[in-house]
Amino acid sequence: MDPLKYIFQKPMPTGRLAKWKILFIEFNIVYVTRTAMKAQVLADYLAENPVDDEYMPLSTYFLDEEINSIEEVVPDDHPVWKMYFDGAVNIKGVGIGAILILPIGHHYPAMARLRFFCTNNTAEYEACIVGLKIAIDLDMHELLVMGDSDLLI
Repeated sequence: MDPLKYIFQKPMPTGRLAKWKILFIEFNIVYVTRTAMKAQVLADYLAENPVDDEYMPLSTYFLDEEINSIEEVVPDDHPVWKMYFDGAVNIKGVGIGAILILPIGHHYPAMARLRFFCTNNTAEYEACIVGLKIAIDLDMHELLVMGDSDLLI
């Protein structure tokens, strides 16, 4: 519940609420409920205000913006297994995943939901551990591990 809304919409405030309402009114503070902006409003605005020929997009410079991913190049004569892993924490829980890719293109995905809450970094480490356990079970001797965490292997 919004405390300001409660103060301004109470018909007969008493005690502190009355004092606060008087102070707010003295400083011309008025409570206005925000309404949600519907997607149609944005569409109408864009339709009514088309971009003309004089429009210039904002020119920004980001270092290495043309780089999408960084991978180690492995020669074709030396095939190696690859493992990608990731973990995420949100309000619904903790999810982790890993995928192992054979040199011939077969994929072994693994996903799990953790039954304990943790940080994003811990979720990343758990995902890496799951992938490494699968790699050990498949008797891999050489594995290229790739993830987006700060973990160094």
